Amino acid sequence: MPKNNRKKIDRNLTSIGFVATIALIIIGFLAWWAYSFISTNVYNELASQKIYFPAANSPALNNPEIKPYLEKYAGQQLLTGPEAKAYANHFIAVHLSEVAGGKTYSQVSAESLANPTNPTLKAQAQTLFQGETLRGLLLGDAYAFATIATIAKIAAVVCFVAGGIMFILVVLGFWHYSTLK
Repeated sequence: MPKNNRKKIDRNLTSIGFVATIALIIIGFLAWWAYSFISTNVYNELASQKIYFPAANSPALNNPEIKPYLEKYAGQQLLTGPEAKAYANHFIAVHLSEVAGGKTYSQVSAESLANPTNPTLKAQAQTLFQGETLRGLLLGDAYAFATIATIAKIAAVVCFVAGGIMFILVVLGFWHYSTLK
């Protein structure tokens, strides 16, 4: 291959590498911003709810469906996505399963509508509705968005590392280009 063609290929590839480096760094900063923004909002929203895990020696933690999952958070305020998932799945869900013999809100609501004068069914439907709503918000808003934030953080780190590697390759490419005559 003639040297002029080689020099042109080196220049073009190094220039493309330079653009890729800039793109990776920009994407990394955007992903880090997304991580920071989402994490801060999840934290602030959960903090404003003032939800606390039961205290360490609380009878609420004695249930074998609850204790292994929530004992490590005993007495703490719920502030993160993983904590929201644990609370929703191993505290709220366990208590909801005890409300109407394990029936869902949909089942109890249908029974309550069929028997509008039954105050027990009405109260169970209301409790299940409120509990499932809180559970859904903790899982759908807090845990899901916290997971998205974690993915954004991983993407940011990957972009920064790839950008750093590309930067080194670009420097070497420009050096190689300058040595060709």
